[in-house]
Amino acid sequence: MSPLATALSRAGRPLFEDAAGDVEVSFEFFPPKSDRMEATLWESIQTLAPLRPRFVSVTYGAGGSTREGTVEVCTRLKQEFGLETMAHLSCVGETREGVGRIIDRLGQAGIKNILALRGDPPEGSGAFVPTEGGFAGSAELAAHLRDHGRWGIGASCFPEIHPEAESPAADIDYLRRKVESGAEFLITQLFFDNAVFFDWLADVRAAGIEVPVYVGVLPIRTYAGLKRFCATCDAEIPAALHEALAACDGDTGAEREFGIAYASRQCEELLAAGVDGLHFYVLNKADSTLAVLRALKAARPWERAGSGPGRPAITAS
Repeated sequence: MSPLATALSRAGRPLFEDAAGDVEVSFEFFPPKSDRMEATLWESIQTLAPLRPRFVSVTYGAGGSTREGTVEVCTRLKQEFGLETMAHLSCVGETREGVGRIIDRLGQAGIKNILALRGDPPEGSGAFVPTEGGFAGSAELAAHLRDHGRWGIGASCFPEIHPEAESPAADIDYLRRKVESGAEFLITQLFFDNAVFFDWLADVRAAGIEVPVYVGVLPIRTYAGLKRFCATCDAEIPAALHEALAACDGDTGAEREFGIAYASRQCEELLAAGVDGLHFYVLNKADSTLAVLRALKAARPWERAGSGPGRPAITAS
């Protein structure tokens, strides 16, 4: 069993100590781009680290200081906070030699877990084009990691279907390739309609993909921020959600409170359905995520696990 698969095993302490079962929760951060953002990041980590998440992840930007920031943040999370840490790694702008140098640095820092991604091309550059001497996509990157060290390997997945996929079936077929190439678990792109996720997951399981699937959750902070974020990742904002946020009439405090309530209800249904885990897109600000977790502790949806709509069997690692 790989390092991350071991960390994600059900033998550990539950996030909620009084829960009937083990609730798997993880957090995602990004490298800060200013001193102020850096202070906010570490304040948030200090707030969330005592919850002892199953793992934390750090996003990756191709080239320059953003890439270096991923390694630096991962190193500090692992060495100073003792958190099981996963580095994102993408193919954009990277040769095989460059990836080799990055994973060597991660290994030296004690990082043993990587989320293998194709990555998006720089804005305005058009379609993804593999770097000469690099990787054609995330499946190829996962295979490289599998063959070059004992890494815990994860991959992304898209309940609303990847925008570049020819069809839903083609998207799931490529997802199978990622798993066959070495991915041991999956993290979903964010979504706001659980019915879409449950239908997609049924198709994934029917296709024979049985690795754990961790659900990406974004607690909405502002309506404007939500629209910007979803535009970058092609996530759908349901009409009813648009209407509810528009009704806040630009009151960002009301938008944040609504976002906490919406994410709490979404997570309640997911946990009641028995999903493998929740992966929070924290956006480096802990308050909304912490509020959602407190709401879940009060609601205790894990006590009715299996009661959700149409959940197929899921095999945990």
